[in-house]
Amino acid sequence: MDKTELLGLVAGILTTLAYLPQVAKTWRTGSADDLSLPTLLMLVAGIALWTIYGVVQDAPSVWIANGITMVLAGSILGLKLRRPRPGLD
Repeated sequence: MDKTELLGLVAGILTTLAYLPQVAKTWRTGSADDLSLPTLLMLVAGIALWTIYGVVQDAPSVWIANGITMVLAGSILGLKLRRPRPGLD
């Protein structure tokens, strides 16, 4: 593995781990009410596109990190979409 790919893997690990506290808090409280739905939708869509880009470019540091991050952010989005929002019942 060359140094550039190693740099990408380290960056991907750090940015992916950054989502863990938010995922843990969201699942622990059972609420994603404080998070913006449009932001989560754009984030998950962007991460999905980065994952596809990484696969097409054969860049494991890109597709592995973004694939894992997509699962984490997607779990928050899923909880956000599943929970009824006040005033929209």
